[in-house]
Amino acid sequence: MKKFILSVIITLLVLAVCGIGLALLGFLPTNANTTPPRAEMQIAMSALDASIERRAPRVNNPVPPTDANLIDGLKIYTMNCAVCHGGLDRQVSVLGKSFYPPAPSVILYPLDDPEWHVFYTVRTGIRYTGMPAWEKVLSEQDMWKVTAFLTRVEKLPPAVQDFWQKSTGVAPPAEGTEGHEHHDHSNHK
Repeated sequence: MKKFILSVIITLLVLAVCGIGLALLGFLPTNANTTPPRAEMQIAMSALDASIERRAPRVNNPVPPTDANLIDGLKIYTMNCAVCHGGLDRQVSVLGKSFYPPAPSVILYPLDDPEWHVFYTVRTGIRYTGMPAWEKVLSEQDMWKVTAFLTRVEKLPPAVQDFWQKSTGVAPPAEGTEGHEHHDHSNHK
């Protein structure tokens, strides 16, 4: 039994060394102008979710989701996030599509994650994706406002929906809208 366990450990070490060697010798692709393979996306998204589950404090949003705060969150999103994640016009961002992996279109495919999860992502960013940590750019209150907006994109109060419509000429997505698929953050289209 000891020999079996030792052989498994040695095999895993050899595989790890070979993988690192392939990477350091330049055999692994680094180009961002291709679609990530499905397995790579699955592993990366599972690792991201597991890391956030382990590290993110499960805190409640201290900013109430009032019409004014949600409109502020919409404005913050428009000024800071839309260039990568798509605008309120419900169009996919050309820049966001050029990332590897592509930035998720969070207006077209609203997030399913709880507020604490979204806030942690906004505050700390995500390594190797182009998603910056906003904690040195936005105040904590502004990060919570954009979090409140993003977690309610499909269920905004009427006053916020009216503001969106008047600002863009496009209606916000609504839950259960025909042809509107609901996805979590792992859907990068």
